[in-house]
Amino acid sequence: MNIAQALALRGEPESYERQENAWLLEHITKIDSFDLIMKKDQALTSEQEAAYTAALQRIEAGEPLAYVTGSQPFWTLDLKVTQDTLVPRPDTEVLVETVLKLDLPEDARVVDLGTGTGAIALSLASERATWKITASDVYAPTLEVAQFNAEKHDLNHVEFVLGSWLKPFGRQFFDAIVSNPPYIDAKDVHMQTLATEPRRALVAEQQGLADLAEIIVNAKKHLTVNGWVVLEHGYDQGDAVQHLFRQAGYKQVRTVKDYGGNDRVTLGQWPH
Repeated sequence: MNIAQALALRGEPESYERQENAWLLEHITKIDSFDLIMKKDQALTSEQEAAYTAALQRIEAGEPLAYVTGSQPFWTLDLKVTQDTLVPRPDTEVLVETVLKLDLPEDARVVDLGTGTGAIALSLASERATWKITASDVYAPTLEVAQFNAEKHDLNHVEFVLGSWLKPFGRQFFDAIVSNPPYIDAKDVHMQTLATEPRRALVAEQQGLADLAEIIVNAKKHLTVNGWVVLEHGYDQGDAVQHLFRQAGYKQVRTVKDYGGNDRVTLGQWPH
């Protein structure tokens, strides 16, 4: 089997499946995906062909490409991904962009709750070397992946803390508290397509709003004057999350849309 034949094994030309095939071949052959077409007549070795077909079978069975390759691009970083972590989504980059646009001090203290791979915390750290950034997660194996990613990208000024939401932070204060918490209702039909990813990172009680509500309420005790909370949520939860912020006394509450035009990130400022 040559590269052209391998690329054509799944999906129509120009489809997302073909793009996934190219990323997979890049991972296996170490040939840049842009160069694959130039080398389309190059034959795969028997080992490469076996690895490629086995990987396609895993993807067809519903496993994310990132779990097959062990990595996922996010922002400007290439992040290690394991089955202990959620696969970072492009729409979460909207949260990173939103935080970077805030008028925060040059030495801002920022915490990313439920950091997973470290995607949000490490992206912010890569853009703001003077910020003091902390990343937390409740699950030790997940936090180890985030620490690995920090070391991989020489982002050594990020601190890592094990614990649930804001419980480990005692009397610490932050200029911004950010999170992409679980926000999917357990009854949501989309859960079927996410079955291979850790449920604890996806599902929340109260129609997906329980963790969002907990962070919004408890963040008030950990924010500096005019500090911000910035949260990712589901495409249909913008109004509900805005209500939670306003009910808790936040000001400047607004929702930011993702690249597909859906409500994705809501933020509020604590004025006290």
